[in-house]
Amino acid sequence: MIITTTPSVEGKHITRYYGIVCGEVVAGVDFVRDFAAGLSNFFGGRSGSYEDELIKAREEAINEMGSRADVLGANAVVGVKLDYEVLGTNNGMLMVSASGTAVRLE
Repeated sequence: MIITTTPSVEGKHITRYYGIVCGEVVAGVDFVRDFAAGLSNFFGGRSGSYEDELIKAREEAINEMGSRADVLGANAVVGVKLDYEVLGTNNGMLMVSASGTAVRLE
């Protein structure tokens, strides 16, 4: 499965469009507490725990989107966009979504 942010794949011809596919992951994080306690870490360097959570959530969202495209018969997803949102009454949930157009490449 080819997954790309570009609207096409160089050297390949799109023979069929299946439509929009999405993958979403909602992960629980105690964003407010950790953010407030880690401001000095944020400004002084990178936050490994948040980076790891974001990487994992992003990979899961992309894989879910690819799986949904595969079910439709697509062999690629083009024009992929990633979004990150903080959700919940206490901002304790992180949502990562991936969306793009499922296509069949020649």
